[in-house]
Amino acid sequence: MGTTATFTIGELSRRTGLPVKTIRFYSDEGLLPPTERTDAGYRLYDAAAMARLELVRTLRELGLGLADVSAALSRSATVGELATRHVEALDEQIRRLRLRRAVLRAVAKRDSELEEVNLMNRLASMSDEERKRLVDEFWDEMVAGLDIDQEFYRRMRAGKPELPDDPTPEQLEAWIEFAELIQDPDFRALIRGMSETQAAQIKSGEFQQPAEGWRENWNTWMTRAQEAVDAGADPTSEAGQTLAAEIAAACARPDQDAGSASFRRELADRFASSGDPRAERYWQLLAIINGWPPVPTTRPAVGFMIAALRG
Repeated sequence: MGTTATFTIGELSRRTGLPVKTIRFYSDEGLLPPTERTDAGYRLYDAAAMARLELVRTLRELGLGLADVSAALSRSATVGELATRHVEALDEQIRRLRLRRAVLRAVAKRDSELEEVNLMNRLASMSDEERKRLVDEFWDEMVAGLDIDQEFYRRMRAGKPELPDDPTPEQLEAWIEFAELIQDPDFRALIRGMSETQAAQIKSGEFQQPAEGWRENWNTWMTRAQEAVDAGADPTSEAGQTLAAEIAAACARPDQDAGSASFRRELADRFASSGDPRAERYWQLLAIINGWPPVPTTRPAVGFMIAALRG
């Protein structure tokens, strides 16, 4: 019977392509015990040790730590169990890297200062519950102490940001922008002002009928106004003035003259005050975050209706 072939660390290095230093490190850590030693104390390894070394290299390339590699080799944990644990760890690492990438992309776009970078990083790292709480606190402040249309605000605050488990960079960036928007003092003042206006209209009895008219006909008006914009129609054209007359008739109370220029100008002012592009951006960002269908801009159509009412 022939003796089993053995290799020195140098020969093992040449056969596997791993540096001598790395093989010696694995051996010192107990991952690759020598098959035997020479009389001079040099380590020798056989073919089984070479196969073990290849497995160690594979597991390390997959990112497993020394403790997990040792557990796999000692069979205290199967390779499958270790792989499952490692996949979970990698998923969390990927999630964090995506968050970091979203923040860095936003920083690059804005040339942000350090304080803003820290803020964006905190926003990106929020949990779903923290995101929802931020929105609830926003709407609580917007209506605090006001007698407002509860159904209207119930619909407004029903939309909550819910990032999927594997959000796209665009969804993460949209969330950062959304969170900054609802914390922006100017935007908060805008929405609070709208709420106060609504409360004043309810108190004076001016709110209910116009609100119903807007709710019932808004989508139809928007469609017709956008068609007019696309066709290049002028707000003072017959189509524009017909639309303006219908809007005024639907919104006027019995004691108001839908045909009067002053009433139509007042109505146009109302449209204009509620048509701030930041309010529209709120819903566009929410749609991106939640994966809803895109929310197209309504500004051209609203602008047409305002101009038609004033025309």
